[in-house]
Amino acid sequence: MRLSEKQAIFAVNVAKLILHINDSGYTCTFGEVYRTSEQAQWNAARGIGIADSLHCIRLAVDLMLFKDGVWTTSGEHYRPFGEYWKTLNSLNRWGGDFKMRDYVHFEMKEASA
Repeated sequence: MRLSEKQAIFAVNVAKLILHINDSGYTCTFGEVYRTSEQAQWNAARGIGIADSLHCIRLAVDLMLFKDGVWTTSGEHYRPFGEYWKTLNSLNRWGGDFKMRDYVHFEMKEASA
């Protein structure tokens, strides 16, 4: 599958996720969607990201979650959306499952394993 085809699937999945979030009584805004390779390298050098981030190829998004107008970073608020995200495509992964938790992060793996 070409990268552009995967990006198109990812974009539709993000739209579905956002609608699901809204239907669940939350709202969200975009955090980081696209990241340059230079920014990824800078983040990795400081231990706040990885050099080969999927943000660099537009297969990752960070969503800021709000409940009743209040921003939350609680993993428990994000968990149902992370679980839903993973049902949309077998390549989807949620940052709440990572060793270094990143609850706001939703991605689509670059290649199937």
